[in-house]
Amino acid sequence: MNIGEAAKQSGLSAKMIRHYEETGLISPIHRSSNGYRVYTDDDIQTLRFIRRSRLLGFSSEDIRVLLGLWKDRSRASSEVKKLALSHIKALQEKMDSLQVMINTLDHLVHHCHGDDRPDCPILEDLAGSSHHCH
Repeated sequence: MNIGEAAKQSGLSAKMIRHYEETGLISPIHRSSNGYRVYTDDDIQTLRFIRRSRLLGFSSEDIRVLLGLWKDRSRASSEVKKLALSHIKALQEKMDSLQVMINTLDHLVHHCHGDDRPDCPILEDLAGSSHHCH
């Protein structure tokens, strides 16, 4: 199938599919005599694997490792689990960081009068001149 059909079947854009090929995340795709990329069912399965991995927030490097583990039938599932646990930890840290941002902004919003006066704790904080405890 062509790249348009591969995009439709995998849920990825043609641009992303070309990007993954250019960066080596997927093997170079076979080309027909006229130079067009020709995708097999195996290629589509790999593209779906990449899409699902991306939706779960894995980095390109993690996806590269996961693809290698997926294709290696002699792999130990403990390697996959270790990578997934590491990713969970990174996501948790990101979530904690986002929660700190939310709490800080919530605090600032509650201390801003939001009226016609020019003084604003939000802008003061962004400018680094706020002396509020967060």
